[in-house]
Order: sequence, then C-alpha cells, then structure tokens
Amino acid sequence: MEHSTSIKNEQKTAVNPLNGFIGRKKVSLTDEEIIKDLLPQKFGMRGMVWVGILVIICLVGVYSYYRQLRYGLIVTSMRDYASWGIYISNFVFFVAISLVGSLITAVLRLSGVHWSTPLTRIAEIIAVAAITFGAIIIIVDMGSPERFYNLFLYGRLQSPIIWDVTVITTYFFISLLLLYIPLLPDMKILLAGKEKKGIYKLYSFLGSFWKGTHLQFRISKKAVNILCIAIVPVAFSIHTVTSWLFATTYRPGWDSTNFGAYFIAGAFLAGAGAVNVAMYIFRRYYNLEKYITDDHFDKMGKITVMLGMLYLYFNVNEYLIPYFKMKKPEEAFLNGLFIGQFAIIFWSAILGGMIIPMIILLFKKGRRPLPMFICGIMIVIGAWFKRFLIVTPTLLHPFLPMHNVPESYKHYFPSFDEWAIALGSLAGALLVITIFARIFPIIPIQETLIEQHEKEHH
Repeated sequence: MEHSTSIKNEQKTAVNPLNGFIGRKKVSLTDEEIIKDLLPQKFGMRGMVWVGILVIICLVGVYSYYRQLRYGLIVTSMRDYASWGIYISNFVFFVAISLVGSLITAVLRLSGVHWSTPLTRIAEIIAVAAITFGAIIIIVDMGSPERFYNLFLYGRLQSPIIWDVTVITTYFFISLLLLYIPLLPDMKILLAGKEKKGIYKLYSFLGSFWKGTHLQFRISKKAVNILCIAIVPVAFSIHTVTSWLFATTYRPGWDSTNFGAYFIAGAFLAGAGAVNVAMYIFRRYYNLEKYITDDHFDKMGKITVMLGMLYLYFNVNEYLIPYFKMKKPEEAFLNGLFIGQFAIIFWSAILGGMIIPMIILLFKKGRRPLPMFICGIMIVIGAWFKRFLIVTPTLLHPFLPMHNVPESYKHYFPSFDEWAIALGSLAGALLVITIFARIFPIIPIQETLIEQHEKEHH
C-alpha cells in the first residue's frame, strides 16, 4: 500500500519522457514496473556480509598504513632499487580501470549507440571510484603524506608528475559530473517516491532544484554532450601521461615510444573486463534481467574481443621487437619475463588475462552472462598483474650492475603491510561502488523510461 501510494504521488509529478515537461499524464503500468524495478534496494544478508568483508579489509589496510606512518617505509619491501613496487602497480591499475567511463559513457554515447544506456552509470561509478583510490595510493606511496602539498607549492611544468596530477584531477571532476548530471532526473523520482527523511535528505540536497522543465533537460543534455567530448582527450591524456612517467626514464622495459598506445589499449581492455563483471553481479543480485539482457553481454563481449586483439597487437610490438634485437641492457630484463623469475606471472597474465578470454568470447556461447563474468574476472586479475610486471622487473634491472648491496635489494616481494594497503584500496573502491548502488539507481530510470516510450511511439 505504501509503495502504491508513492507511485500515485509520482504520477502527479513524473516527467513525461516524450516531451521533457512535468506531465499530468497517468504513468502506465510499464512505467510503474520500471520505476519499481530500478529503485535502490536494501541490502539483504548477502549484501551485509559483503559490506562487512570490505570494511574489514579496509580497516586492516588503514592499520597497515598507520604502521607505515609510524615506522616509515621500512615496513615495506621497497628498497633502493625496487622503490615503487606494488603501490605504483596499483596506481597504474586504477588509472587503467577508470578509462571505462569514457569508453561506455562518452565513446558509445557520441557514436549514437543506445543499447549502452543501462551500462553508463555502472561505468561511471567504476571510473570515479577507481580514479579516487588511484590518487589516494599515490599519497600512500609518498611515505609522508605532508609532502603532497609540495606538488602545488614547488611543482614545475617540466615534470611529467605535474602533468599527471593535472590530468587526473581534471578527469576526476569530469567523470564526477558525468555521473551526477544524468542522475538529477532520477533524484526527482526518488524524492517523489519516498518520504523525505533519513537518507532522502541527501536526495533533497543533491537534486531538489531539479524541476524537470524542458529548459533543464535541454541544458543537461547539452552539458553531458560537452563533457562526453571533453573526457575523450582527457582520458587519452591521463593514460599517455602515466606512460610517459615510465617512458621518459632511460631504462630497459620502459624506454619505448610505444608505451602511450600500449597503456591506452590495455586500459580499454581492463575497463571492459570490469564492466562485464559488474554487469553480471548487478543483473543477478538486483534482478535486472529485463534491463541488462543477454544482448548486452553479447555486444560487450564483441567489444571486449576487439579491445583484446588491439592490446595483443601492442603486446607483440612491445616485447617481440626488443627481444628480436636483444640489446644487451634489455636481455636480462626480457629473459626474466619470458623464462626467468617473472615467467609464471607473465605468461599467466598474457594467457589467462588476454588470450584465453578472447578465445572464449569469440564464440556466441562464450558471450553469455556467466562465461562473460568469468572472462571479466580473468581480464581484471590479469590486468593487475600486468601492471605489476610493468613496474617491478624494470626496477630490478638497472643499467648499472648491482654491486656490494644486500641480497634483499636484488629481489622484491611485497610485505604484509603493502598487500594489506593495496587490498584495502581495492576493497575501498568496491565499497564505494556498493554503497552507491544502495543509495542511487544503478541503471538510469529516466533514460530507461524515455527509451521505452520512444520504442512504443515508433
């Protein structure tokens, strides 16, 4: 009864999807079903357990960071040579995953692809969560967080690090706006459908000014289009600049003019894999089978295969040509990847994180929800270890040979505190996504209504 009353209230103030004005027309049963299906859902027992696990992992990470602040970076396994380690690997991974926002929201929207509508908000919250914790992990890597303000006091434009800070900040705010602006029409539905108390004060704070007028819809549509255009070069810049941080150093494994395109291709694949995983989870546990259909998985599977082939090409170019030339400085580095101490991780990342998922997704049965979920998990895990391989082996193969140094300097395996902080950051990103899905609709309600009415009209 309570929900039925809320729907009737919504009928009086609902936006007519055909003309953008606040309509007096009675909402159809189909509209009621859409609104009911897409409203945020309370956590069940599994949801509470999931949140509890993430919170515990985050707290362990916070405690390890406290230990790092108290005792210094000596609690890590990073030394004079492996001075970046797992933290920078995590940073590059987060930056890569964040590219999914521009892929799904901007590129597909600007291409006139309408089937991606149920995926846009999923992609954007992944992008915002990833880039947020990517920035946090950089502060963790600094050791003393008070050094961060020195970037703003003494930063120089000649430094690629300042370029990185600039594009990361810009990308974060554009992604946040691309998440927020399309959310405004849904805020009105949320405010009309529930009593304004508790968490709904947040809805009022964020979206009470939205009246659903034709002018507001026109301005928001124009703003989203501008942001979609702007985020594409910014997204390419953030991954190019991140690659330049490595490529501008004269080291084997990083001394490559191919790194910019290599990073972008890998980021597209990692982001697509993350969306595939999120699609399956939200579809299954939020009962969204009518909105995230098998056709969505099929189309995303084809996109993932295309991106995987592109990334495979850059991998061949990145490793085969230097291995064919076999310059002396790069010989030990490449042998360490192909047949040495990093061979198991390297071939597992190449085969398990790229080639095997591509083979599975080439077949139609492989592009069904469960195989897509498994392939997405493989791609994301492979992407993380690929970033680890970008950072660590190069640092352990300097141009000048290691002489008269402790044995621990010649090897690197993350300490417990490093693993705890890294896993804590990953859990933090997942926690942000989980809480967002609890508070806001994970699929745009208003855009879904508009598309439904357009289909009926045609």
